[in-house]
Amino acid sequence: MPANKHALASAATGAPNLSETFDPADNNLHRTIVENLADGVYLVDRDRKITYWNHGAEQISGYPAGSVVGLHCFDNILGHVDAQGHALCHTACPLAQTIADGEAREAMVWLKHADGHRNPVRVRTSPVRDSSGQIIGGVEVFSDETASIRAQADAARARHDALTDELTGLPNRRLFRAALAGRIENLRRYGWKFGLLIADLDHFKAVNDEFGHVFGDAVLAGVASTLRGAVRAGDVLARWGGEEFSILVESSDEADLVEAAERLRILVARSEVHRDGVTKTVHVSVGGALARLGDSSETLFARADSALYAAKSAGRNRIEIAQPTRRAQEAT
Repeated sequence: MPANKHALASAATGAPNLSETFDPADNNLHRTIVENLADGVYLVDRDRKITYWNHGAEQISGYPAGSVVGLHCFDNILGHVDAQGHALCHTACPLAQTIADGEAREAMVWLKHADGHRNPVRVRTSPVRDSSGQIIGGVEVFSDETASIRAQADAARARHDALTDELTGLPNRRLFRAALAGRIENLRRYGWKFGLLIADLDHFKAVNDEFGHVFGDAVLAGVASTLRGAVRAGDVLARWGGEEFSILVESSDEADLVEAAERLRILVARSEVHRDGVTKTVHVSVGGALARLGDSSETLFARADSALYAAKSAGRNRIEIAQPTRRAQEAT
């Protein structure tokens, strides 16, 4: 293959590795290939004057070839910036660096569309050399990454939604189960102690019946915010379901677990919910259990749930920690 055809074919792959110069008008077949790429392709000479601009470049940038060929890429036509908004055309242009040192480069930048908005593009640059190996220019291939970034964002959002409670923004039951399984394994392997607390709103059905479900949702969101501010770094708070919240607490003994449970109870009791002119104070009952070697998620939850039932039966707005030692604290 002649040198010019070899170079143009390399550009057409979208991953240029040019070692020879070419004239895009010299071969109709290869010109047609490059001209119809979805990726943008443009060539510059040693002075960075644009000598070729394909249809893909027109589509991605909004600039027709007739308006850019003959100008210099440092005329800030595309106005490339990095993720921090720093202008690249005069200070850190990948194509200029490639022409200077002969090294191919790849970078994510944001170009300025002819309409004024910014599009993310992945640029790949390569030097253009003459038959003696001297660099006489450069080629840049750039692809629109808008769809890719949107797909990544959608995937991240889907993962977030799958693991997050929509109303409160807390982790949901699925994520909490995974965290609990990890804590049980760490207890087995390393002896890292922890406890489980279950906080349940007292008389929540009566709140819904009296003030409606919209107000009930505001109560749940408000309690979730209070609990979020009450847990410590390293603890895991989730909405388990309905009016029930579950918390993994890094606890070395029962006293630690009691302290954590009482902090949650008191802070909720000292909070208020305001909505549509209504102010309401709510309370939670809290049941807890320290994890023991040999516990499964089910056995630990069963003990904490039994303690919660005992707290409810004893008058609500209380905490109860499961056997081997039981302790309840009166509401203050």
